[in-house]
Amino acid sequence: MSEQSFVIIDDDLVAADIQRRLLEKQGHKVEVSLDASNAIEFVSRVKPDILLVDIMMPNVDGLEVVRRLRLVPELRGLKIIVVSSKSYQADRDRALAVGADGMIVKPVAPATFAEEVLALASNNIDITYWGLRGTIPVPGRRTLRYGGNTTCVSLEMPRGNFFIFDAGSGIRELSRHVMAQRGGTLSAKIFISHPHWDHLNALPYFVPLYIAGNQFEILGPSQGSLTMREMVQAQMDGTYAPIPLRHFGAEIRYRNLSEEEVQVGDASVRTLLLAHPGNCLGYRVTLNGRSFCFVTDSELYVKDTPGYDPAYIEKLTEFVRGADVLLTDVMYSDAQHKSRVNWGHSGVTEIVGVADAAGVKELQLMQHDPDQTDDDIDAKLAEARAALEALGSPTTVTAPAELSRRRLTSSGTLIDLGSLE
Repeated sequence: MSEQSFVIIDDDLVAADIQRRLLEKQGHKVEVSLDASNAIEFVSRVKPDILLVDIMMPNVDGLEVVRRLRLVPELRGLKIIVVSSKSYQADRDRALAVGADGMIVKPVAPATFAEEVLALASNNIDITYWGLRGTIPVPGRRTLRYGGNTTCVSLEMPRGNFFIFDAGSGIRELSRHVMAQRGGTLSAKIFISHPHWDHLNALPYFVPLYIAGNQFEILGPSQGSLTMREMVQAQMDGTYAPIPLRHFGAEIRYRNLSEEEVQVGDASVRTLLLAHPGNCLGYRVTLNGRSFCFVTDSELYVKDTPGYDPAYIEKLTEFVRGADVLLTDVMYSDAQHKSRVNWGHSGVTEIVGVADAAGVKELQLMQHDPDQTDDDIDAKLAEARAALEALGSPTTVTAPAELSRRRLTSSGTLIDLGSLE
C-alpha cells in the first residue's frame, strides 16, 4: 500500500502515541482521539483510510464504536482494525462480527506493526513457504538455498483468516515465527493433505497448540475407519512421542474431509482426491476472485504407459483451472521419474502439461526429492521452463525457497516479499 491516512481512538495516551509514531515513521498520516464518545463525528470529519480502535474505553467501548461506524453509509469503505490487550478468541470473533477487518493484540510489535496493520486492511493473500521437501528433512550444505524442511505452507488472508497446509518439519519454522511475532497468539485452520509422516509428524512441535485461548481446526482425509483425530492421537500415544494429545492447551476441533467444498469466512475451500497411496487431498482456496491450489502428493503417469489415466488428468486439470498459483508435487526430473514409477509422485513434463492446459498463471514446484541438491532443483526448474516455452505457454514457473513469502494482491498480481530470515 502507498501512504495511508489513519485515525487512532484509544484512551491510553502512551499506547496511542506508540502506534502513531510507528505509523508516521513509515510515512503515513495519523490523527489521534482519546475520546470514543465522539468517534463518529471525528472519523466522519477526518475521513481516514484506516481506523485503529481499542476495545476497553470509558463511556463507549471500541466494539460499539465499530458497530456504529458500520451503520454510516459514507464510511462504508473505511478499514477498521481493533488494537487491544484483550487476546481472547471471543473478543476477536465479536470484533469481526460487528464489522472489524482484523484485530491486533497489544503490546504491538514495533518491527512489524505497520506491516501487520496494512496486511489486515488490504485484500491481499500472503503465501509463506515454511517447508517444501518430500519424504524426510534434509538439512545441510546441499540444501541451503531452497531449504531442507518437509511440507508446510501458510496463507494469511483478510479478516484474520489463517490457513496452514500440512504439518511437516517446516511447521517448526512457522511455530518460531508465531511465537516471536504474535506472542504465540493464533487461531487457524490446519489442512492436512494425508497422514504420511513428512506431512503430519511435526504437528506436536507446533507450540501455539499448547497455548490456552488459541483455536484450531485440523482438517484432512480419514483413512478408512481411522479419523483425523485418531491419526493425530496415534503418533502422540507415548510410544512415538513424549507428549500426549491431552496436553494441547488450545481449543482444537477435528474434521474429516473427502471431495467437497467448505466455506471459511469469505474463502471457499474445495478438495480433490489425488493419485497417491491412501487417501490424499489437494486443496483449492478461492477468495474474491483469486485462487491458490496446494496439490501434494500426486502421481501423473507418462502418456501411453501403464497407470496413465486420462480421466484423472482431466479431473485435476479442471480442479486447478485458472488458478493464480498452483503449488504442486514435482518431485522428479523426467529422467528420475522413469525409474520411480508407482512411487506416488510426478515428473516435470506431465505437471507442466496440466498447468498449461488449465491456464494456471504460476506453477510453483515443491515436494522435492530428498536426494536433490539446490543445483538439482535449479536444473528441474530449468527443465520446467523449457517445457513451458516449447508449448508456447503463458504460464510462468518458479521454485519457492523455504522461509520466503509471496503476496497475491487484490488484482491477482504476485509480488515477491523476499525472505523472512
